[in-house]
Amino acid sequence: MLKFITNMQISRRLLLAFLLAAVIPGIVISALGITFAKKQIEQGQITQTNISAFKSTTTTGSYLPRIHYLLNQVYQDQYSTTPASTQQLQMDLLQIGEATSSFVTGMQQFPHSYAAATAASMQKSRRLLDNNYSSQHYAEQQQQAFNLVQQQLWPAYNSAQDRALTAISQHAALATSQLLLTEANTAYVPLQTQWDGVNALTATIGDRIAGTAGAETNPWLMVTLIAFLSTVLVVITIGYAIYRTITVPLHQLARLTRRIARGETTARARIDGNDEIYLVANSMNNMLDNIVRLIQDAQAQRDMLQGQVEKLVSEVSGVGEGDLRVQAEVSTDTLGVLADSFNYMVEELGSLVVRVKGVAHEVQKSTSLVLNRMTQLVDNETHQIEGIADATAEIEQMTQVNHQVAARAQQLYDVARVARLDAQVGRESVEQAITEMSRITDNVQGTANKVQSLGERSREIDEVVEVIASIAHQTNRLALDAAIQAAMAGDNGKGFGAVAADIRRLAERAKDQASLIARIVRTIREEIGSVALSMQDTQRETTTGSRLTQEAGVALESIFAAVEHQAREIEYMNQLATQQVQNSNRAVHIMQITSETTRQNSQNTQNAAQRMEQLARLVEQLRASVEAFKLRDNQHYQVPRSSMLSTITDDEENPLTISGVFRTVSATIQSSRQGAGRYRSSFDNYSIHSQHSSQSSQEQPVPLEPLYSIPLTPTKMPLPIPDFQPPVARPISSFPPFPFPPVQPFQVEAPVPPVLPVPPAPPETANDYNSRPPIKPERQPETKREQSWDGSTDSGDWPTTKRTSTRKNNW
Repeated sequence: MLKFITNMQISRRLLLAFLLAAVIPGIVISALGITFAKKQIEQGQITQTNISAFKSTTTTGSYLPRIHYLLNQVYQDQYSTTPASTQQLQMDLLQIGEATSSFVTGMQQFPHSYAAATAASMQKSRRLLDNNYSSQHYAEQQQQAFNLVQQQLWPAYNSAQDRALTAISQHAALATSQLLLTEANTAYVPLQTQWDGVNALTATIGDRIAGTAGAETNPWLMVTLIAFLSTVLVVITIGYAIYRTITVPLHQLARLTRRIARGETTARARIDGNDEIYLVANSMNNMLDNIVRLIQDAQAQRDMLQGQVEKLVSEVSGVGEGDLRVQAEVSTDTLGVLADSFNYMVEELGSLVVRVKGVAHEVQKSTSLVLNRMTQLVDNETHQIEGIADATAEIEQMTQVNHQVAARAQQLYDVARVARLDAQVGRESVEQAITEMSRITDNVQGTANKVQSLGERSREIDEVVEVIASIAHQTNRLALDAAIQAAMAGDNGKGFGAVAADIRRLAERAKDQASLIARIVRTIREEIGSVALSMQDTQRETTTGSRLTQEAGVALESIFAAVEHQAREIEYMNQLATQQVQNSNRAVHIMQITSETTRQNSQNTQNAAQRMEQLARLVEQLRASVEAFKLRDNQHYQVPRSSMLSTITDDEENPLTISGVFRTVSATIQSSRQGAGRYRSSFDNYSIHSQHSSQSSQEQPVPLEPLYSIPLTPTKMPLPIPDFQPPVARPISSFPPFPFPPVQPFQVEAPVPPVLPVPPAPPETANDYNSRPPIKPERQPETKREQSWDGSTDSGDWPTTKRTSTRKNNW
């Protein structure tokens, strides 16, 4: 399986892992969701069925109180002092029949539809009760209570009801009907109680079924948790397998790179598969094979070049001790061009020695002139320092005055800012007062409207009181007529007469209360009228106050605008004062810097004068040192016939060689591949040409006595290079030195002058790197040379080189 995965591309591998990680949880979640939804639907159906059962028992049980009430109502209508009409009696009997029929229908429907023990629709509910509440026997209790109602209590009550209705319908004696009604009432009480028990058991069953929802959900939660953990485990396993197929080869490549970094060129990557990592490993193996071949070729060329360099060094080693009469043999091999360049360098070095003598003489004269001028410059700078000190004192005094002005301006600005804040607070207060006055006006208007509406309502109350008084008067008259009728009825009307007397008293009392309410309402109407007049006066005063407040707000707006303008002007003055103080501070600072700069310039001028004196001494030493070089007797050194200073200027604009001669060295290169990656270089048509410039061709050789100075300019010569470039360019100093033959010391002992700082050569290019291998000759034990670079620069272009040379020569 892993072999099949490693042969796949990494992108396809990751896509497969992503699809598996997405599809497997989706399938599991879908299956669990569908099952859980079905379970919830089933639970909802069971709950709905129990709710319907409870509604059915409640609705059926509601007919019993109505039947009982209608039975007693028929009895009251039939045997009251004022019997009801026959139509009313027939309507009551019809309602009793309908209620009885509805109760019987509901009672007959209950065992087939809603009984927990017998109904087919309640099988699931019965199963849940058996599983969770098997010890309670709710279904059996419900069935027993229903059977008792259906088989005993309802037939007994229905029989007693029929007897009582028959007696009442036939106008039986009051005692007989009352006895039968009592029997029906007696049978009604246990029937209602037992049916309430059935209803309570139905409600209890519904509650228990609803309570089992959590118990049914817990197993599904456990199943969901197990499925989730299993899915996570499968996804982690898939991800780990993909992770291993990617990271293990990468770790092998990392170990390979570390071994290569340690120098193990024989290390190779061994990775199975056909993916991108295998291609990278195969490419690295090929790259290592090519690198090994390149290293072997470079080593062979280095060994060949080592021999040629040793031969050249043995020929030109005398130049290091000052013998400029040596000459290297020019051949057609790789270092032939270098030998010819060395010979050319020796000739130019001789011309340089001649020029150095002339330069030393000219420098000595220029140094004396510069020293005198520097002395005058130091005196002038001393007077300038004194003038700058006086100017600095005056500017400092002006700065103190500016500070005082700025402090006063700041105080004035603070006062203006406080005034602006106070004006802002006043404006906000006036705006708030205007707003409050408007709100008060609105409130007063609303109150006036409400008072007017209250007056209207009081008039309506007065009319209602008059109606109540009229009704009380009529009731009093009716009560008087009823008392007269009761007196006319004799003993049979005594009870009715007492009632009529009570009604008469209540009517008189209602009349008195109505009169009292009428007086109170009239008083309220009068007070409401006075309040309405007061509210109108208040509204007028409020309108006047609002208008005055708005006028005060307009005046304060004008005052605030003036204060705001004043604050802005004061702020501008403060800014000007602050800027003036800053300018004064900068002027003082600039004067201090100028004074310090002038003092430093004076000190630098004094130091320069001392260095000029040292330079004069060094020139004397230089003239003594160049006498140590040995020049060829038959060599005519070419130097221009011009002054030293003009020559230097011209050479900077149009640089020439020391002798005024241009020399061009050219060579051709051919490369041929031998084997796998080996190179062979051959030089053909090797030629060295020398041509004189138009200026130097007119020059004639001159003897050594006239000392002239000519600038030294390096000549760039194209040299043969290999066909390949090194992987990383390294500085020349990082290569190991070539062994040189021992150099014989000079036969004349003379002090060696110090070497003046000279700018280093420009950075080497790739051609210079390949064409000029490093040469560091070995010295005698008594010869010691040190060279260091402090990293600083004189003019920002070239670093300053410091050299210390100590040699002991025997001439």
